[in-house]
Amino acid sequence: MGFKYCLLVISILICVSMAAAEYRHARDYGHGSGHGHSQGHGYGGHGGHNQGHHVDYYAPPHYTYEYKVHDSHTGDVKSAHETREGDVVKGFYSLAEADGTIREVHYTADHKNGFNAEVKKIGHAHHAPAPKQHAPSQHGYQF
Repeated sequence: MGFKYCLLVISILICVSMAAAEYRHARDYGHGSGHGHSQGHGYGGHGGHNQGHHVDYYAPPHYTYEYKVHDSHTGDVKSAHETREGDVVKGFYSLAEADGTIREVHYTADHKNGFNAEVKKIGHAHHAPAPKQHAPSQHGYQF
């Protein structure tokens, strides 16, 4: 009997939430509470869209971001900076390469010129020495 009661309560809650969602949906689109055409759609009637002054809220995108990482434990050293004003993006990033050099990239992007980057390599490459090979020890094993 308890299971049937819980099932009934859950069913009622689902129906109520669906009805509330449908009511909210109908109001969001300005159609009023009915489905008929007597209320008007968008010409100053109840629930219609206002035909008064329209403002276009387009604003060109502007942002700036920057980050830096210097992890001496892993050797991860890098930084980046970028700005955008309208359709023009400018930025740079740098990172420590495995050979000890620093790669620095300055870039721009816009509709007229596309993406352009200038890459610089700073410093001299220092290659890590090759690992030493040790003669196998026999550890008392007979071959």
